[in-house]
Amino acid sequence: MRVFASLLTISLALADPAAAQPRRVASLNLCTDELLLALAAPGQIASVTHLSRDAAESPYWRQARRYRANDGSLLSVVSLRPDLVITTGGGGRDRRRIADRLGIATIDLPFPNSLADVETAIDRLARALGRQAAGTALLRRLATLKSSAPRGVHDALWIGGGGRTVPARGLAADWMRLAGLRQRATTGDTVSLETLVSRPPEILLRSDYRAGQYSSAQRWLTHPLARRVRGSRSLATDGRRWTCMGPLLIDEIERLRSEVVR
Repeated sequence: MRVFASLLTISLALADPAAAQPRRVASLNLCTDELLLALAAPGQIASVTHLSRDAAESPYWRQARRYRANDGSLLSVVSLRPDLVITTGGGGRDRRRIADRLGIATIDLPFPNSLADVETAIDRLARALGRQAAGTALLRRLATLKSSAPRGVHDALWIGGGGRTVPARGLAADWMRLAGLRQRATTGDTVSLETLVSRPPEILLRSDYRAGQYSSAQRWLTHPLARRVRGSRSLATDGRRWTCMGPLLIDEIERLRSEVVR
């Protein structure tokens, strides 16, 4: 009877998908923090990085502060006994070797280079968490954005501190296109004040990342020529959402699309 009971317990555990779901998940990267906070059940999250708890870095900061902070290293979460650790961009064989010895599963999500990569990351993590419904909901919203993308696009320049911009081809430009904006090609992914004066874009998309921070890069954005480009519409965008260029941009693109068509 004891053997039968043990076998029954094992068989039920194998049959129950919830039993295989990770119960304590730690994220070691701001970008995987965002995915984890968007997809996981609250009780699954053991730790996120200190960056996601910073209001200047993440729109999820209030939600992130419910959980323990880590410094992005595996050692900083070992004491929390996670059964799954997620990160992005690799971390070397030593991290994986240590995790394997401790019996901690790891997922290393590659940096996304396309919207398809974003979709893959959402689906992969949602499945690993046993949260397919949450993943499907995000993917449907993104699919709706793609299928309803404006046919006409406006000449635009995404601009951040110091004249920093984004490539005309790449993930940032793909997101912009969903809002009806075509990122203009630039040299070295920077924009000069002279260019803004001589060849102003139809729409200037201004990142407000750390807008209140005193720095030479932010002073560039307060220059009269940068603030008022003749012939351009200036739209503000939440720069925090462009750091990882993941699903946090869905809300922002929906908002920008409504601003562009006004």
